[in-house]
Amino acid sequence: MIRQNPFPCTRRHFLWLAGASLAVGGTDRSHAQESTSKIPAAVIGHTGRGDYGHGLDGIFQRRDGVELVAVADPVPEGRKRVVNKLGARVRQYDDYNEMLSKERPRLVSVAMRHADQHFEIVRAALRSGAHVYCEKPFTTTPAEADELLREANRRQLKIAVAHTMRMMPVLVRLRAALREGFIGQVVELRAFGKQDARAGGEDMMVLGSHLFDLMRFIAGDPLWCTARVLWRDREITANDGRSVQDNVGPVAGDRVFAQFAFPGKVHASFTSAPELRETVGPWGVEIYGSGGVARIHCDLAPNVFVRKGGPWKSSGKTDSWEPFSAEPRSASEHNLGPVGDWLEAIAKNREPECSGRNGAWAVEMVMGVYRAALTGNRTVFPLTQRNHPLLLEKNTSNK
Repeated sequence: MIRQNPFPCTRRHFLWLAGASLAVGGTDRSHAQESTSKIPAAVIGHTGRGDYGHGLDGIFQRRDGVELVAVADPVPEGRKRVVNKLGARVRQYDDYNEMLSKERPRLVSVAMRHADQHFEIVRAALRSGAHVYCEKPFTTTPAEADELLREANRRQLKIAVAHTMRMMPVLVRLRAALREGFIGQVVELRAFGKQDARAGGEDMMVLGSHLFDLMRFIAGDPLWCTARVLWRDREITANDGRSVQDNVGPVAGDRVFAQFAFPGKVHASFTSAPELRETVGPWGVEIYGSGGVARIHCDLAPNVFVRKGGPWKSSGKTDSWEPFSAEPRSASEHNLGPVGDWLEAIAKNREPECSGRNGAWAVEMVMGVYRAALTGNRTVFPLTQRNHPLLLEKNTSNK
């Protein structure tokens, strides 16, 4: 079972980790490492280019055994604003490489939403000897994720990615109930993006990555996918790749219709089409079983509703949606569980629940959709082509 304690790391774990972390990176210790009583931590953001994500500037606050020592952001005004908000006496840097070199933090939050920056920054943090907590999407391609995971494994460092919904107590309990047959045999998952102005490829990468992570949380690793991606009522080509405000790599399409096969005869779909926003309702995942349906409404604190099967009568269907009970959890606690789990994973040398591997799989599923749409063929996982399909196909067509 996934740990639900939002503050799972004991001071004993942190003291052990602090001593172990100082052994990484040689004997050159900065002023931030003079004391072994606390682990030095740093935040890297970029004002105006993804900022500090969804609260990733504050993940080290109120953490026993952790000291925030530095913030890096090339925009002085934004950096100062974040430091004032945190209320911390920390050193400030324009250049994250300079910060990593001088401060040698052992914990780093890579906070900006713009995933096109993640690869270089996460790699630099890992090479400096730091464990990393990264905003989603993890990377822009599977190839980037592969290299970062190899780097972390080589250095025995832990990466966590902020796909935080899988650790919300209501979803942990829902998965346990599904495995116990709460709605019978699970047959199908239906995921819907936010389907707002970002409908299509942008919705799929920015918000759909959460949904793909939840699909795997419930059903395991996907086997293959097929897809149709449209742009202005026609099938996309590689030339339709474009950049968006939250730079997450190339995206394409204003409508996405994708199907996935999972182990155990489970089928899944992902849809992002603006015409469906009002009829589908909040973005999330519906889980269809032989004895009922569960629906996850996604937000900072997701809600779950369940509908058990009932007969049709002349007045209509007799079943109704009922809340799936969950302990109260405020939006301010959103990052406490996943971050605490990451810190405990470091101390106990295990994988975090919101692991880099899970973050990489979400990116891979997005790339699988593009690959299937561009080729018109079933795409098998894991992908053999690890770079972005929009760029691969475009380069091939231009030769």
